[in-house]
Amino acid sequence: MKHGFVKAAAVTPKIKVADTIYNREQICAGLEEASGKGAKIIVFPELCLSGYTCGDLFLQERLLASCREELHRVAECTKGKDALVFVGLPLEREGKLYNVAAALHNGEILCFIPKAFIPSYGEFYETRHFAPGNRQAVSFDFDGKEIPFGTDILLKAEGMEGLVAGCEICEDLWTPNGPGIFHALAGATVLVNLSASNETIGKDAYREMLVKSASARLIAGYVYCSSGEGESTQDLVFGGHDIIAENGTILAQEKQFSSQILYGDIDVNRLRMERRRRSTFQCSEKNNYLVLSFGLKKEETGLSRTFPQTPFVPADEEERERRCEEILWIQSAGLRKRYEHTGCQKAVIGVSGGLDSTLALLVTVKTFDGLKLERKNIIGVTMPCFGTTDRTYDNACRLIRSLGVTLEEVNIQAAVTGHFKDIGQSMENHDVTYENGQARERTQVLMDIANREGGMVIGTGDMSELALGWATYNGDHMSMYGVNAGVPKTLVRYLVGFYADTCGKEELKKILLDVLDTPVSPELLPPVEGSISQKTEDLVGPYELHDFFLYYMLRWGYEPAKIYRIAKQSFCGVYENEIILKWMKVFYRRFFSQQFKRSCLPDGPKVGSVAVSPRGDLRMPSDACVRVWMEQLEKLT
Repeated sequence: MKHGFVKAAAVTPKIKVADTIYNREQICAGLEEASGKGAKIIVFPELCLSGYTCGDLFLQERLLASCREELHRVAECTKGKDALVFVGLPLEREGKLYNVAAALHNGEILCFIPKAFIPSYGEFYETRHFAPGNRQAVSFDFDGKEIPFGTDILLKAEGMEGLVAGCEICEDLWTPNGPGIFHALAGATVLVNLSASNETIGKDAYREMLVKSASARLIAGYVYCSSGEGESTQDLVFGGHDIIAENGTILAQEKQFSSQILYGDIDVNRLRMERRRRSTFQCSEKNNYLVLSFGLKKEETGLSRTFPQTPFVPADEEERERRCEEILWIQSAGLRKRYEHTGCQKAVIGVSGGLDSTLALLVTVKTFDGLKLERKNIIGVTMPCFGTTDRTYDNACRLIRSLGVTLEEVNIQAAVTGHFKDIGQSMENHDVTYENGQARERTQVLMDIANREGGMVIGTGDMSELALGWATYNGDHMSMYGVNAGVPKTLVRYLVGFYADTCGKEELKKILLDVLDTPVSPELLPPVEGSISQKTEDLVGPYELHDFFLYYMLRWGYEPAKIYRIAKQSFCGVYENEIILKWMKVFYRRFFSQQFKRSCLPDGPKVGSVAVSPRGDLRMPSDACVRVWMEQLEKLT
């Protein structure tokens, strides 16, 4: 529960149809195991105390009475367990039979939530036995105790801010206006569904889509637990398809045609942040809702979910290739529109032999091909100076030639030396002036060539550099259109690699692979024995860490302590905890102090869910203070 994580469990026990005693024993056994693993929300299937496939046995008084008796025993089993538990059973109220979920906590039956939509189509004939539930909660005398009964009931956790559970049952999810919609709008952050969904060909994929889309549309966690082994196979088969989802992402799912327990760690704080961010998610009044409180101890949830080291890069190779193709299209489409609007026929781009300028050049070539403009109208400019190495220089020239782009070389050493003489900068003083003087001279050269040719300077800087402010103000920071502005460094690598693999030209592929193998460097300090002496990641930290920090800070609003916690898990065995914390502090200091550079960025396309454009996702003051973030970081060990 610390940092907003709550462990949920979907428990599909093996049952025997109409054997309530056996079923209660299996439910209690599953409850013991799930609680022992730290689950705070535990969900069992629809009608699991009796079995879903009882048919006309639901009309038998003995079955109904036994379900009531065994429910008391299940409730007793929850005593002393720090969890909210949902169990399904048939329940008679005022002469009608209802398909209900009983919400249990610490030995108490908190409420009964009835199924709202009763199916009577295809293989289903529930209307033969069950009545649809009432929405507004009413008081129900259950064995001498008044217990709320109705669909419009929310269960709010004490001890964990933002954890509010709402419940629906099977068919309720499949309808266009199910209770889950109203639960979420009334404040539920986690929805549970007790289900008995039989298996037919292709139904599992449709079921997964329903759960995934419901969690996305309602910005909620969703725990779906379905019946499995032990249900009657007279006409149907039940696969126990359990799913735990969060805001459109499947955290875990399993279908084994057997008994099982599925766990998932739902991030309630992430859901709250996304609802705050999404202006169109408008909560309704809770006037018709009964909100019941239940206590949970505040403790750290042992995480079973994982967080990828490269959140901007899909792990699945096929999906990654689709993503790369789409991003290259977005980048080139943005640049294409700028050319169509301005009527420009030429492009000027500084090509260093590094990753960013390589990607920008590839995007520009793709754009010109789409516009039916000749590639020779793209001027690739190399500007060697004090820190240029043979490797990057040769790769830049070879890349330009292999793409059929015009090569222009401007050696800026003399110009920079003269400028340093003018301002009294010693050539032996390799400080920030020494470095930035070269970067600004290169930008001036590019701008002037663009004026000479009537073209546009294409920016090369990526989003990771912009987040860290690793760009020279009014130097490489400036361009007429920044095609890489929405692409983080970790993704730049995969885009260049994808292009290498799909270009169909061996010589070009060889060049691109060598660019990928070259250390990231601005090459503003003299080389040592011909090799790059200034490696960016030695100075500001590994980009895979910074991209990790950036994603979880901007996309999900995680606080530093939470990012540190998941970073330790994700990079275990890769970086020591002290190293992660060291670069986190660098990240936060630089992110806040360098906003002034992002406040005046050139235009560039957004390509993913995170961007730093001052006209788009990040409206941040340039003089915001980092103190409260750093104070938390200083307390971490």
